[in-house]
Amino acid sequence: MKVLLVNGSPHEHGCTDRALKQVSESLAKYGVESEIFWIGNKPISGCIGCGACKKGLGKCAIDDVVNEFVNKAADFDGYIFGSPVHYAAIGGAMGAFMDRAFYSGGKKMAYKPAAGVVSCRRGGASAAFDQLNKYFTINNMPVVSSQYWNQVHGNSAEQVEQDLEGLQTMDILAKNMAWLLKCIEAGKAAGIACPEPEKPIRTNFIR
Repeated sequence: MKVLLVNGSPHEHGCTDRALKQVSESLAKYGVESEIFWIGNKPISGCIGCGACKKGLGKCAIDDVVNEFVNKAADFDGYIFGSPVHYAAIGGAMGAFMDRAFYSGGKKMAYKPAAGVVSCRRGGASAAFDQLNKYFTINNMPVVSSQYWNQVHGNSAEQVEQDLEGLQTMDILAKNMAWLLKCIEAGKAAGIACPEPEKPIRTNFIR
């Protein structure tokens, strides 16, 4: 069992990374492998609505870190997406990354557990956390929770170290992710198949 943790911060070793490392260390205690994937600090284009990924190309037409992630994601059993909070929302680059990753490669992640983690100095965490969760709930992904919203506070990785409640929240998130992955594995061994996807019914509210 392997979990892919996505660091959506422009700072490779900042607050978001510290939260994800806490999750990673705790996952290891429960026998679950993990890897942190940094989206980098180069500009990431938003979706341009070309539809190429759905028309036979099989990947996003903008060949960057998004395609690198989607190719890697297929080999993992669960995901945790971390982002800093910018203006009570996830970071701009992370938003573009999530839009394109889920639109072009959502099928590779469907029916696998996922969770969002946010890092903020003071406020806006709940709004950003809700934003991340929307990607999972539109893609048939079980959402993994903790005993509190998955957030850490601090203006540096060192300050996050002082957020003992936030770090405990990360530990319990890891424990719950490991538990759910093992439940899914046991279910498969018992002959419980993954749900079959249905063709979406698209309804436009126009006259």
